[in-house]
Amino acid sequence: MTPLDIDLLLTALISVVVLVVLIVSRLKMHPLLALLVVSVGVGFATGMEPDRIVSNLVTGAGKTLGAVGVVIALGAMLGKILADAGVTEQIAAVILKRTSDRMIPWAMMMVAFVIGIPMFFEVGLVIMLPLIFSVARKLESQARFKGSAYVYVGVPVIAALAAMHGMVPPHPGPLTAIAALKTSVGPTMLYGFLAAIPAMILGGPLYGAFIGPRMSTRPDQVLLDQFTLAEKADDKPGPSVYLGVLAALLPAILMLIHAVAEMVLAKDNALLKMAGFLGNPLIAMLLGVLFAGASLVLARGGDAELLRESLGKSLKPIASIIMIIAGGGAFQQLLTSAKVGDAIVHLTQQSAFPPLVLGWLIAMLLSVSTGSATVGIVGAAGLLAPLAGADPSLNLPLLALSIGCGSLFFNYANHAGFWMVKESFGMTMGEATKTISVVQSIVAVVGLIVVLLLNVVVQ
Repeated sequence: MTPLDIDLLLTALISVVVLVVLIVSRLKMHPLLALLVVSVGVGFATGMEPDRIVSNLVTGAGKTLGAVGVVIALGAMLGKILADAGVTEQIAAVILKRTSDRMIPWAMMMVAFVIGIPMFFEVGLVIMLPLIFSVARKLESQARFKGSAYVYVGVPVIAALAAMHGMVPPHPGPLTAIAALKTSVGPTMLYGFLAAIPAMILGGPLYGAFIGPRMSTRPDQVLLDQFTLAEKADDKPGPSVYLGVLAALLPAILMLIHAVAEMVLAKDNALLKMAGFLGNPLIAMLLGVLFAGASLVLARGGDAELLRESLGKSLKPIASIIMIIAGGGAFQQLLTSAKVGDAIVHLTQQSAFPPLVLGWLIAMLLSVSTGSATVGIVGAAGLLAPLAGADPSLNLPLLALSIGCGSLFFNYANHAGFWMVKESFGMTMGEATKTISVVQSIVAVVGLIVVLLLNVVVQ
C-alpha cells in the first residue's frame, strides 16, 4: 500500500458520505445533481485535469444510458401496454387467487428466477415492475397486510434477479470470470444454481417477510397508475392471459434462446449470430414492445393514435429515473478512472486469505468502491488468473462463482441498480439501503458460504 492508495481509498469513502449528506440533509439536493457534484469533486480531489473530468462525466453517463437507458424506456412502454390491456391485472389476480398471502413472495421469487436466467438485473426489474405493483396494490387493497406490500412483494424479486445476475451464466459477470480463469461454463452454471437457490430464499421471501411489515414504502402514484390501471376506451373483453404472458415474456425468451445457443453452437455459426442479435436486450425489448402493441392492441381493433399517445405518456414517469441512473454511471466512471480499483487490489494483495475467499473479497471491495460489479469481477479474475493456472487443486468453477458472489455485495449509491430500485419504489436513501443493499449483501454472503461448502464436498 502506498500513500497514493490510501488517499484514493479515503477519497472514495468520503465521496459516498458526501453524496448521502447532500441528498438526505436539509439541502435535499436532487440525486442527479448530487451525483454530478460529487463526481466532479472526486475528479479534482484525485488530480484530474478539468477536461478529463468532463470527458469522464460524459463517458460514464453515456455508457450507462446506452446500456440500460433505452432498455428501461422500452420496458416502460411494454409495461404500459400490458397494463392498459389489463394483462398485469389478470396475472396478479391469478397469483393472488391461487396463492396465500404468505406464499405470494415465493411465487414472485420463482417468476423472477425464470425471468432472471437470461436478463440483466435492471432489465429484469423493468419487466417485473408492472407485476410487482399490480400484485402489491391488490394485496394492499385487501387491508390484510401491515406495512409495505410493495417491499414485501418486491424484495423476493430483487433477490432472485440479483442472484441470477451475479452467479449464473450467461450473465456477463460469470462469463467474464469463466473466460479469465479459463474454466468451463457447465460446472459454473450448475454450482451457480446451487448457490443461487438458498441465497435468493434467504435474501428474498424470508428477509422480505421480516422487513416488509416494518416499512411504509409506496411508489409514486403516477408510476403506480401507469403500471396497474387499465385505461380501456371500450367494453371489449381483455386479451387471453396466455397471449399476455407471451407478450410479457417474449424478451426473456429471446434472451434465453441466445444463452442456450451460445452453449451449443460454434462461434462462427450463422444461427448463433442471429440469436445474438435477437437476444440482445435492446432488440429483444424492442420486439417485445412491437409484438405487444400489435397483438394486444392493434389486432383487437385498438386505435393506433391512442396507442402512440399512451406510449408517449409512459416515458414521463421514468425520465427522472433514467437520468439519475446516468448520474450514477458518471460517478462510477470517475472512481474507476481515478484508479480506486488499483488501490483496492494493492490492499488485498497483502492478505493471506484462501483463494476462494480472496476472490470474493477482491470482487466485493472493487464493486463497492467503484460502483461496478463488472469492474469487481474483471479485477478479481485478472488478479487470480496466474494463481488459477499454477494451482491444479483449485476448483476454478467455484472460484469464478465466488468472484461473482463478491461483486453483488452491498449495492449502494454508486451503483445504477441502487438508484433504479430507490426511484421506482419511491424510497428514501435509508429505505433503499434496507432493501437492495441488504438484500444483495445477504445473497453475496450466502453465495460464498455455499461455495465454501461445495469446495469441501466436491473435492
